[in-house]
Amino acid sequence: MGESSVKTLETPTGVSSPTVTENEARRESGHALLDRMRAPRRPRIWFEILLIAVSYWTYSLIRNAVPEQKTAALANADWIWSVEGRLGIAVESTVNHAINSVTWLIVGMNYYYATLHFIVTIGVLVWIYRFHPGRYAATRMVLFATTGVALVGYYLYPLAPPRLMTGEHFVDTVLVHHTWGSMASGNLKQMSNQYAAMPSMHIGWSLWCGLTIFAIASAPWVRILGLLYPAATLVVIVATANHFWLDAVGGMLCLAFGYAVSRSWYGALPHHLPREPRATDRHPAAEALLNRFRSRA
Repeated sequence: MGESSVKTLETPTGVSSPTVTENEARRESGHALLDRMRAPRRPRIWFEILLIAVSYWTYSLIRNAVPEQKTAALANADWIWSVEGRLGIAVESTVNHAINSVTWLIVGMNYYYATLHFIVTIGVLVWIYRFHPGRYAATRMVLFATTGVALVGYYLYPLAPPRLMTGEHFVDTVLVHHTWGSMASGNLKQMSNQYAAMPSMHIGWSLWCGLTIFAIASAPWVRILGLLYPAATLVVIVATANHFWLDAVGGMLCLAFGYAVSRSWYGALPHHLPREPRATDRHPAAEALLNRFRSRA
């Protein structure tokens, strides 16, 4: 009878599982932190108020610190006006004079220009914060990036508004009708850079409001009102001779940049993000700031 042999399988004991190097661990930790920072989370009211206040103060400070290059600004205004003439869209003067002849309408537009720019923008921020917290940070980033790139435009391309042009007979509706309708007219003109007309943030912000409302609101009439708001703002900035049509185009381009920045960070446009945030802990940036204050206390 043949011999039978039993073979045993030997398991190598000297083989160790692959180890994670220190550099790989750091990269994984960095990716995890980046994912945490990108994750939509519930905003904190105190942090948002502080952030918005400081950001607007910084924006105003930088915008008004840009040198008022009057000669260059007027030359650029003449160039913009000539370009619009070649394009066949240089009708700002006609609109300005036509609406200025209706006193109640132009006075209303002066106050519209001075107030709704802030009121509606803040109102939309509060609405998103309250009812769409998961989309708030991305929506806010669009606004901040839009405003930030506008500062570059103010610095690189000083531009006088139509009402300050010489020889074109535009009407400064605030001065004529003695209304408070512009920080760059009347007694308030020393508080604001008069030659920062390109791009128009009245259009950038109002279009941000309109698109946000249209994309997120559920009621059809609210969505329609959202789109009418930037359209009305466009008429107002032209009728009051505060901007050219092309200033509005500049504001739209800034807004497009803002959406591109937000989408690249969050991986989707704000209205495609979940309404309720998935992350409920503090944002890493807010946590770091809080820890720093605690350590100093």
